[in-house]
Amino acid sequence: MWKRTDHQPKIKAGDGPRVGQFKDLGSAPKPATPHPLELPEFQSFLVFEDISQHIKEAGAQMVKKVNAIFQLDITKDGKTILQRTIDLKNGSGDMYPGSARLPADTVFTIPEPVFMELVLGKINPQKAFLAGKFKVSGKVLLGQKLEKVFKDWAKC
Repeated sequence: MWKRTDHQPKIKAGDGPRVGQFKDLGSAPKPATPHPLELPEFQSFLVFEDISQHIKEAGAQMVKKVNAIFQLDITKDGKTILQRTIDLKNGSGDMYPGSARLPADTVFTIPEPVFMELVLGKINPQKAFLAGKFKVSGKVLLGQKLEKVFKDWAKC
């Protein structure tokens, strides 16, 4: 016959943790850094803020000229750090964070240094695209209209 050797008492009803026996650890602490899409330390973040203000001022005229929705995915080390949508197809134009609410006509995936060179007019967008410095999906030729938006913004 088998004999119990561990001498552990049997658990009875009512046995279990007592009040105050365990510490409440609380919820996990929130990260100290904000969401990557909101980091103002990137130069492109400031450029987008300025372009957004320009679209608020002259958006209605731009919608008539451009009639397109652009999504820009700004990358650093291969990871998207900033995503903005420029809607120059609906209403009086808008720029907002995140992916396009309606299907984007053109999606650009651009490393941040290349984006800064493009908006500041330091490199030719067509040559940069053909050199493989950034990727475009959708209606590629609409990129020329976005270039005009950046040039209009640079004049202000």
